[in-house]
Amino acid sequence: GCGNSALSHDLYELGYTDVTSIDFSPACIAAMRARYARCPGLRWAVMDIRALAFPDASFDVVLEKGTLDVLMVEETDPWHVSPQAAAAMHRVLAEVSRVLRPGGCFISITFAQPHFRKPHYAQEAFGWSLRHAACGDGDAGAFHYFVYVMRKGQPLDPRDVALGQRLHQPP
Repeated sequence: GCGNSALSHDLYELGYTDVTSIDFSPACIAAMRARYARCPGLRWAVMDIRALAFPDASFDVVLEKGTLDVLMVEETDPWHVSPQAAAAMHRVLAEVSRVLRPGGCFISITFAQPHFRKPHYAQEAFGWSLRHAACGDGDAGAFHYFVYVMRKGQPLDPRDVALGQRLHQPP
């Protein structure tokens, strides 16, 4: 879900010249292709995050910024996520795990606080470790956002395993 964000181009300008961006919207991808046609290392594809069309172990890094939040937008109680939303999140994360190479890194940037998001990420089936950090400028009126980093092939901390197991228990 790259949307019309300049993040892909910003990464390109920083020297990451092999960047693949996806979005569900054909119009969005067409606009991004046109906007950044001068950047040959930027690739754009129309794709559904629930069914990635990439081969297994294709990427060293998968980065998402707010895309997973869309899966939770209709949830009315973040403490008790519907089975449909939990299944959709699991499906997407399984796809991310599948396309990551061993040792690869999944980075998720979101406003979702750890007590709401970590249970989704902390699934042993994904085969990754889990870390997170709160970010923000320290201004009392500012919203904090969170960066989650999952490393493929590293074990989950036992406390995170327990969080993941809690997700599948009835409320």
